[in-house]
Amino acid sequence: MKILIIEDEESLAHPLREYLASEGHVCEWVSTYQAAEEKIGVYDYDCVLVDIMLPGGSGLDLVDLLKKTQSQAGIIIISAKNALDDKILGLELGADDYLTKPFHLSELNARIKSIQRRRQFAGNREIKFGDIRMVPDSKEVWVNDSEIVLTRKEYDLLMYLVANANRVLSKGAISEHLYGDEIDQANSFDFLYSHMKNLRKKLSEHGCPDYIQTVYGVGYKLAA
Repeated sequence: MKILIIEDEESLAHPLREYLASEGHVCEWVSTYQAAEEKIGVYDYDCVLVDIMLPGGSGLDLVDLLKKTQSQAGIIIISAKNALDDKILGLELGADDYLTKPFHLSELNARIKSIQRRRQFAGNREIKFGDIRMVPDSKEVWVNDSEIVLTRKEYDLLMYLVANANRVLSKGAISEHLYGDEIDQANSFDFLYSHMKNLRKKLSEHGCPDYIQTVYGVGYKLAA
């Protein structure tokens, strides 16, 4: 998943970013309201972790902004404040969850996974598309009864395609999902072509139909 961390305490943001990255997520971090507003306005995320107390504004206003712009990102409020009114307001604005500091990183990761299952896969622990079956908790990929060994980026690529099945995804959007926002400065998409070629090859070798359609000049679409 591609995650935006909005947190002004570097002592929390740094280990949080490292832990989530070790769990396979692509993480971006900002520490002010203005920087968060700019990121939200330009890039898409699967999940946003937002602190309430930020330099320059309130995280609750960012939650409101995300919902008004019809962002599909899951939203988890993380805050040192345990005030019931803030919790209720955050959830009423559209946040999916609320965690009070301090919290265990493993609990946060479990809540992120739960949001992904609810928002993208109707709460299912296994995801199926045609002959493909994916198990996000263990990062297993199967074609019929045969397990496929994918690299981390190949797995993330396939998951992104499955989560957006039947939608045309631009090469830029896929690249940002795999590598983060700074990849939009890349001069070419050769790395993406390589991942896509290898993923197609591994699926084909296990008897999977080629569901990945190339939309020339734009990007790719996963379709039966």
